[in-house]
Amino acid sequence: MVVQRHRSGGGARAVCALAVVGVMAATAGCGSDRVGGDSAVADERGGADSLDAVRRAAEVLGGTVSGTGTGTVAGAGDVGGSARVRTSMQTAAGGTRVTIRGRGAYDFRRRAGRLEVVLPEDAAGADGHRPITELLVPDALYMMNRGAGVPADKWVRVDTTALADGNLVTGGVTDPMIAAELLRGARQVEYVGQAVLAGVSVRHYRGVSDIGRAAREASPQSRGALVAATKGFRTRTVPFDAYLDEQGRLREVRHRFTFAAEGPAVEVTSTTSLSDFGVPVSVRLPDDHDIYTGKIEER
Repeated sequence: MVVQRHRSGGGARAVCALAVVGVMAATAGCGSDRVGGDSAVADERGGADSLDAVRRAAEVLGGTVSGTGTGTVAGAGDVGGSARVRTSMQTAAGGTRVTIRGRGAYDFRRRAGRLEVVLPEDAAGADGHRPITELLVPDALYMMNRGAGVPADKWVRVDTTALADGNLVTGGVTDPMIAAELLRGARQVEYVGQAVLAGVSVRHYRGVSDIGRAAREASPQSRGALVAATKGFRTRTVPFDAYLDEQGRLREVRHRFTFAAEGPAVEVTSTTSLSDFGVPVSVRLPDDHDIYTGKIEER
């Protein structure tokens, strides 16, 4: 994989949330809901620790540890690396549901990926069918075809550490590495049972993750975004469902965020699915002159 960074210059401009317009403004108050002591329910693999398996998922993807499943693992590099990615972010408020979908590929060792994100018609008006290209790298998000007020040949760069949610929902896609790193804050994990995803046998775990703990335990490349998220959410606890394959790799994770605002609560369910591990991933970041720094019109 090739990652080329543009020269630093030009401040990042704030953008409105693709996933939930106006949600972040309503969640300015940050809470610190605490979860009781860690608990783990042993699964059927001879007493293997569910809590440990879930927390290690990010390390397995990043290639810093070998797999935790029952299969024979030659080394950490055999189970992590890159993967194809499918994402779904669904919002629900006042009985209305809106879903944003994405697909692409991500390199977990270099923390970089490229996805095409499709907005539903009722979320983006006339431009609803134009996919937004997103480049994901540590602490930054680049978007092409961002929409109103941005020239068609320009990128928008966003400093994700400056976003109130650390870009967990703002870009319409949860960075796949951040989605995995959130599991480092897992608590109250239980093993649900065996399942099959896209023909692959997986183990299903359910629990609650604490964003603050995940930020403390995360790798340096992910820490900035997670620290930002601890300051922007009203509650720092996030329910999740995680599906791990025989090598301890994360195959799918679903996080459920709830934003308390005036009126009905807004729920955001972010799902990240991984497949075809080892696929080549090439990410070229735009040069300074290709980045738009003007005003972005809000819809």
